[in-house]
Amino acid sequence: MSLESENSKKLSEFFGKEYESLRRYVGAKISNTANRDAEDIIQDVALKLFSGADRYAPINNVAGFVYRSIKNKIIDVMRTTKKTQAIDTDQDILKLAGALYQSADNYPSDQMVSVLKKCIQQLKPAYRDIIIAVDFEGYSYKEISFETGISIGTLMSRRHRAIGILYKKIEQEVNKIQS
Repeated sequence: MSLESENSKKLSEFFGKEYESLRRYVGAKISNTANRDAEDIIQDVALKLFSGADRYAPINNVAGFVYRSIKNKIIDVMRTTKKTQAIDTDQDILKLAGALYQSADNYPSDQMVSVLKKCIQQLKPAYRDIIIAVDFEGYSYKEISFETGISIGTLMSRRHRAIGILYKKIEQEVNKIQS
């Protein structure tokens, strides 16, 4: 019997017998949300394990192998979710809004919108594009990543840097107007 069929057979038997146990295990580790569903995690792990079964040495401890793979997937999902949630409540956006509204008493809102537009136009194209896509057009990082092929982490980093640069540019423009 070939190695591929042995590993695949062991994995099939294990997933067939232990699917409910795996689902309860994943469910205990995470709460089901739109981004984190126990069955999705199990299916992703199963797909990867079955597609790579021929590359592994003979699997002797199937349960340990599968549970370790699932644990690693849960960690990956938790890391990704934390980053996404952190961006939703991004302090830099709050500072930017604060800078705009703080100056609103002294300047008409049309003038502040003009300052914001001018500062956004001064950004590098990659920074300008991520700010416009996420903050003004409402695209998610996942959607942008799918369309552009750029990783979500890279997009989040670009946006973070762009917000910092934009904040400094707005401060400079407001200081010019005040002087």
